[in-house]
Amino acid sequence: MTVAVSIAAIARPDAPAATGAAAVASPAAPAGGFASFLNDGIGYVENKVDHANAMVRAFAVDDSVPVHQVTMALADARLAVELAMQVRSRLVEAYRDLMTMQL
Repeated sequence: MTVAVSIAAIARPDAPAATGAAAVASPAAPAGGFASFLNDGIGYVENKVDHANAMVRAFAVDDSVPVHQVTMALADARLAVELAMQVRSRLVEAYRDLMTMQL
C-alpha cells in the first residue's frame, strides 16, 4: 500500500502555506542586499585589525600576551586586509567593465 505525501505536509508548522503563484516564488534576496554584505565585510576587517592592534599594545605594555598570539593576530589581520583589497580591485574592475559596455 502506497501513501501519498505532499510537500506541504513536510513544511515547517510555523511557515505560512503557499498556494498558486506564491508557491513558485524565486529565492528571496538577503536582508539588506549587497551594501549590507559589503558593510559586514568591512566591519569584519576592522575588527581583525583592531584586535591585532590591541594584542600589540598589550604585548608592548606587559608580557601577558604570548608572542605567538600577537604574530597570529597580525597575520590574520594582514590576510583580512589583503582579501578586502582584492575584493575592492575586482569590484572596481567590474564597474569599469560595466561602464565601457555599449548599450
